[in-house]
Amino acid sequence: MKNFKGAASATLIGSMPHKDRKKAIDLVLKFAPQIPVWPQLAAYPAEQMMAQYTEGLPGLTEEAGKVFVRANIPEFDQQAYAFYEEYLEVEAGSKDLESSRFAMGAETARTFLSFVDTLAAAPANFRAVKGQVSGPFTLLSGLKDQDGRALLFDERFQDIVPKLLAYKAKWQIERLKPFGVPVIIFLDEPGLAGFGSSAFITVSAEQVRQVLSEVVAAVHDAGALAGIHVCANTDWQLAFGSDFDIVNFDAFTYFDRFLLYRKEILEFLARGGNIAWGIVPTLDVEAIAAQTPESLAALWKEQVNQLAADGMPVETIISQSILTPSCGCGSLTESMAERVLELLEGFRRAAGV
Repeated sequence: MKNFKGAASATLIGSMPHKDRKKAIDLVLKFAPQIPVWPQLAAYPAEQMMAQYTEGLPGLTEEAGKVFVRANIPEFDQQAYAFYEEYLEVEAGSKDLESSRFAMGAETARTFLSFVDTLAAAPANFRAVKGQVSGPFTLLSGLKDQDGRALLFDERFQDIVPKLLAYKAKWQIERLKPFGVPVIIFLDEPGLAGFGSSAFITVSAEQVRQVLSEVVAAVHDAGALAGIHVCANTDWQLAFGSDFDIVNFDAFTYFDRFLLYRKEILEFLARGGNIAWGIVPTLDVEAIAAQTPESLAALWKEQVNQLAADGMPVETIISQSILTPSCGCGSLTESMAERVLELLEGFRRAAGV
């Protein structure tokens, strides 16, 4: 698996605005057939990030439309004990993952399972297949307790959340491996754009690496490749120091800041890693409307040449590249999301890859 090369194949980050599951899956297979990915349809409450990956979390509560954790109730200790007991049973093989709290549920997995069924009936000519989970930092920093405090500041959840996400990832991997191609699981970490800000001043880089690395190790243990997606700038040493196989960044907006880590990028490529270039804009509708496949191809070729300036062959960089939109399309209109997909496909053609 470590020898996987992206070969400038296209994939998507995950989220799409559509409600029609069949249409969304068909769009993925049309515009990203090299590395198809199951689309997270944020129009369904069960497929939103804070709902889709929190099933089975001790203390999870929903009141008045808000999801949070009650960790101050007498029952919480028993819930946490039950979580660890079940985790150890699944880990030891005495309990089946499918029947455990770590499996995705009927509603949270509805699009995923439709995607798997569609792939099973499609020609198997893809190079890899992709799934995703919320990154542990993003879930820990985004989900709050009863007092409005992020779970990131509770040591109990710093241990629980990575274990929960690790098995959410393994559950997907078990269903994607039968297709006989490499399985890629992205940790979607939009929250890491805030790392280093005053809100997280007490959180160390080592703490972040620890929660990332636990999920990455589980993905590798299940025989899959681990990627990380951050849709803005961050401290990229966190990614390069956490054993990821693929690092995905917003190349359209943040290439100059990403390039500040040139040494780490080149070392990552030299040991077989892949860079996923988020070259098609998604966060600015005016930019989406203004770009053409040719303008994006010219931009990407210039970026690759800049990265290659220190002696690494352009051909090597391209062979260890994956091409994506800069972020998910879930916040766009359906028509604008489809334009992003058309730009991605047209860009690859214009770039000659």
